[in-house]
Amino acid sequence: MVQKPSLSRDIRWQRKLPTASVTALGWCLYRWAGVATGSAVDLNASATAITSYSLYGGSMILLFLASTLYHAIPHQRAKMWLKKFDHCAIYLLIAGTYTPFLLVGLDSPLARGLMIVIWSWHCWVFCLKLTIAHRFKILSLVTYLAMGWLSLVVIYEMAVKLAAGSVTLLAVGGVVYSLGVIFYVCKRIPYNHAIWHGFVLGGSVCHFLAIYLYIGQA
Repeated sequence: MVQKPSLSRDIRWQRKLPTASVTALGWCLYRWAGVATGSAVDLNASATAITSYSLYGGSMILLFLASTLYHAIPHQRAKMWLKKFDHCAIYLLIAGTYTPFLLVGLDSPLARGLMIVIWSWHCWVFCLKLTIAHRFKILSLVTYLAMGWLSLVVIYEMAVKLAAGSVTLLAVGGVVYSLGVIFYVCKRIPYNHAIWHGFVLGGSVCHFLAIYLYIGQA
C-alpha cells in the first residue's frame, strides 16, 4: 500500500522523461540560436528589426524552457502553474514567429494590420489561459492552428516579396506543426506527447532557418 504511490510517480516520470528530454534539447538549441541570430543582425538594423528578432528569439527560448519545466518538475502545485505558463508560451511563440516575417520581411500595411490582429489575439488568449488553462482543450488546439495558418492572409505578398527559400521553409514548418497535432490527439500512440514535441521542434527549426537564412540577411 505504501509503495503504490511511489511506483505510480516513477511510472509517470518515465512517461514524462522523453518529452522533457525533447523540450530540453529544444531549449539548448534555441539558446544557441538566439545568440546566432543576435550576432547575425546588422549593427545598422532598424529598431523595428532588432525588436522583431528579440521578440522571436525570446519567445523560442521561453517556450522550450516552460515546456521543459512543466514536464520535468513532479510537484503537482507547481505543475498547475507551469502548465498555464507552457500553454501561454505557445501563443507567444506563434506571435513571436510572425513578427520578423511581417514587420521586417513584408513591412506593408496589410502585414502591419495582421501583426496587430496576431498580438491582440495573443494578449486575449494569454489572459484566458491564465484562468481556464485546463478547459476547452479542443478549442485551444483549434486556436493554435488557426492563429498559425492566418498567415495565408498575406500569402500573395510573401510570394512576391520574400525569397522562395524563406516561403518554402515557412510552409514546411507550418505543415510539420500541423502534422504533429495528429500525435497530440492520439493518446493511444506510445509516447505520443514526446513525438508531438518532436514535431514542434522540427517546425520551429524550419521557421528559424527561414528567418536566419533569409529574413535576417535581407
